[in-house]
Order: sequence, then C-alpha cells, then structure tokens
Amino acid sequence: YDKKTNPAYLLGTDKVGRDYFSRLVYGAQISLLIGFSTMIISGFIGTVLGVTAGYFGGRVDMVVNFIINARLAMPVFLVAMAAVVAFGASLFVVIMVLGLFLWDRFAVVMRSITIQARDLDYVKAARSVGCSTPYIIVREIFPNVIGSLTVVATVEMANAILLEAALSFLGFGVQPPTPNWGLMLNEGREYMLFLPWTVSLPGACLFFLVLSINLFGDGLRDVMQERER
Repeated sequence: YDKKTNPAYLLGTDKVGRDYFSRLVYGAQISLLIGFSTMIISGFIGTVLGVTAGYFGGRVDMVVNFIINARLAMPVFLVAMAAVVAFGASLFVVIMVLGLFLWDRFAVVMRSITIQARDLDYVKAARSVGCSTPYIIVREIFPNVIGSLTVVATVEMANAILLEAALSFLGFGVQPPTPNWGLMLNEGREYMLFLPWTVSLPGACLFFLVLSINLFGDGLRDVMQERER
C-alpha cells in the first residue's frame, strides 16, 4: 500500500498499484446496485404475498403466514453462504440470494396495512359497484400502502448493503477484481495496525451510505405521515 502525495492518486494506491479513491467510488456503485436490485426483487415478492394475504384473509392468510414463518426460521446469512458455495460467488448470485430471502418484512407490513385498508369505505364502495378484485387491489388499496412500502424499502436496501458487505468480507460475496467495500475491508485487515486507513476509509464509506439511506427513509416516513394527517 502506498499513500504518497500524488495529484493523480488522491488516496494513494493499494498493494497492487490500483487507485484507492477510484475503487472507493466504484465500490459505492456496486453497493447501490446490490441494494437497489435486492430491494426490487424482495419488495415485489413481499408485497404480492402481503397484499394477497391481507385482502383475502382466511386460508390464504394462513398459507402466507406459514410461508413467512418458514422464511423467518431460516438464518439469511447462513443460507446466503450456503447458496454462494453451491452456485459460486458472483454479483448476480449475491443479488438473487438476498432478493429471495429479504422479503419477509415487506410481507408482514403490507399484510397489516392491507387488512386495515380492505374495510375502509372507499374499498367497500368499489365492491358495491361491482369492481373486480384486481381493480380494487391495484387502484384502491395499493396507492394507499405505497407510503409504508417505500419506507420499508429504504430499510431493506440498507440491510441488503450491510449483508452483502459482510459476505464479501468473508469471501462469499463479490469477488476480486471487482471493487467492493466489504472486500476492501478484508484486504486491508492485515495492515490495519500499520495502515489504519486501509480499513477506516471503506468502513466509513459503508457507514455513511447506510446512515444516509436510513435518514432518507426517516424523512420519507415523516413526509408520508404528514400527508396522511
């Protein structure tokens, strides 16, 4: 590792001569790509299950609750490690594994909100005039749960970024030479006593990215609550 003052390398270079600042910047793109893609996949699965269970209730609700409980019984981190070992460590595998195992919070929140919304007057009015079930779900219920869905999405996006960084740190996530903050933490840990910036810089970037996403979610929640009032 070299951190000599050089206008061409703002933060120096790593052990194989790669620009450290460029790797930090590109690592942000990788983390955001994984977080956003995971959020889309898990959000779709969880929203479909949650809205379906909340609207229909009865046996449908029992089946969805069983699926949610079965998912909650699986430790995401261990399942992700096993899947990476089985299918190989790559960006696509990490996104798919996290997307397929982080939908439970979406399902629980959407189910709860849909149960409250299905008994409101405007939903009953739509039923009374003969509107179809897909129409009621898409046009009457879904627009009123989108606020809560957005807030949950920001929380799960931050969670996915942290899980991916942990997997990469252990060698089960994104593989070199792709820049990744978790991977950079792993590469710098053997030098952390002599070159602490090799760990503190990617760690600080990861911290501030997750903090920013969570603060954005909190602000979005306040805006949504103000509109509801």
